[in-house]
Amino acid sequence: MLPNAQGVFETHQSVHPVSVIMYKHDLVYLTEDASHDAAIEHINEEAFGPGRFTRAAARIREQGPHDLSLSFICTDNGETIASVRMTPVLAGTVKGHLLGPLAVRPSHKNKGIGRELVRIAVEAARRKGSEAVILVGDPPYYGPLGFEKVAYNALSFPGPVDPHRVLVVPIVEGVHERLKGTIAWRG
Repeated sequence: MLPNAQGVFETHQSVHPVSVIMYKHDLVYLTEDASHDAAIEHINEEAFGPGRFTRAAARIREQGPHDLSLSFICTDNGETIASVRMTPVLAGTVKGHLLGPLAVRPSHKNKGIGRELVRIAVEAARRKGSEAVILVGDPPYYGPLGFEKVAYNALSFPGPVDPHRVLVVPIVEGVHERLKGTIAWRG
């Protein structure tokens, strides 16, 4: 407040321009539980459509359940807006986890939420003793998150997959040499 020409302080109501209005988001990352299933299904449908069931990685996920203790969601003010799942796999002789699907609601994209979910999931897999985290995804997105290309056609998936998109975060020594053969769910 500033004094007027007579030295009197006056109060004026003013309208703040839109640029000063701030929106607070309460992003919370949680371990997935059964109560999140419907929201996760909606997010994955929104992100990938009906074709998501025909992908090679989906064929592996159909073989057995994902690991709830390594699967995470993000909420914004209590609404589930993103998720990542981890499925236990045997890839060649590597006891690892298949990451995916990873999906974020369109309203929350490009805010680092997906990257944070990947970071949380990989670290949880490391703590649980996984030897590697594997996925089929875009190298430009996942490379900065620690993922490396798997040798061309080293892993055989239960369906067609672009071998240039098969990536891994090796957690233990010698993972790349052992990623040879089939990849399938392990119980």
